[in-house]
Amino acid sequence: MVPALAEGYFGNSVIATIVTMKCGELLEGGLGKGALEMNKVISLQSGEKVKKQYESWVRRPRLLTLPSGVGGSNYLITSSSPRFKILDNDFGWGKAEAVRIGGGQHKRNGMITVFGGAEEGSIDIVATLPYFIHEAMGNDAEFMDVVSH
Repeated sequence: MVPALAEGYFGNSVIATIVTMKCGELLEGGLGKGALEMNKVISLQSGEKVKKQYESWVRRPRLLTLPSGVGGSNYLITSSSPRFKILDNDFGWGKAEAVRIGGGQHKRNGMITVFGGAEEGSIDIVATLPYFIHEAMGNDAEFMDVVSH
């Protein structure tokens, strides 16, 4: 983002954006196509847009909700940021090894949360999906090869 948030910034810097694709587009183009479309939307964000959104929120505070028509059974939500070094927090119990998402308010079917992993350059992915989908993913050799390396 230009300008970038200050290194010591502590606060909420969330902007909700939506990427819409047909299932066929995603199936034909693969995960890379989905990631490219998300990257295009993220690249459109700027410090000025963030500032305007926050100024608007101060004038008229409201909770973040999904727009009308979004949130049925055919959607995917991604969240988190590499700027938030979640595993670096130490509450006196020792260094964290992994992140777990708890509480029903944070879990929605189709939600994917990505955190920086414990190893340098790695990521941890939390997928909130029905069991049968997790099972199918675990049995898909091509998928497991991609996510295991």
